[in-house]
Amino acid sequence: MRSLLSLFFSLLLLAGSAVALEQSPDALVQQVTDDVLNIVRQDKDIQSGDTAKALKLVETKVLPYFDFRRMTALAVGRNWNKATPEQQQRLAEEFKNLLVRTYSNALTSFKDQSVSYRPSTFAAGATDVVVKTEVVQPGSQSIPLNYSLEKQGSGWKVYDVIVSGVSLVTNYRGTFAREVSNKGIDGLIQMLSNRNMQLANANK
Repeated sequence: MRSLLSLFFSLLLLAGSAVALEQSPDALVQQVTDDVLNIVRQDKDIQSGDTAKALKLVETKVLPYFDFRRMTALAVGRNWNKATPEQQQRLAEEFKNLLVRTYSNALTSFKDQSVSYRPSTFAAGATDVVVKTEVVQPGSQSIPLNYSLEKQGSGWKVYDVIVSGVSLVTNYRGTFAREVSNKGIDGLIQMLSNRNMQLANANK
């Protein structure tokens, strides 16, 4: 499930522009998803497994438009409030690095999938919305893929991705809770750091 979530999260690498920030959340999701899919389809290096190039793409396109602190808080759950401000900062940084590295690797495996966009209706003045899409896979059943976005001062930001009813961030919650129970907040930070080092070394 985690590799599946990783692939689909990678589809929303948000390209930054003033015009894009003024769009409705569903129009924004559609524009940037289509743009990224076109880039990946045309980039032979990424298609050939160039994880360094995929990582650079993720770092330059996605980081300003995802609320990693909120994502981390949701993933850590009730243990988030037990962490000191410094521990929270380190958790958010390590979790961000984990997601970025995981999704960069997933980008290199993107092949024939496409995305269809389902009608979205938002209440006037809504600041927390869900944009619904489907991932179409040749020869397989389409997979529902929804994005949770919040309106913030700098525009809309994604704080969760739900694939077939499964939340990306809460998918980590059980593992994180067990690690905190066994080794505390610092143990969770170390676990994430070790995983990031493993991913970095695997791509050398």
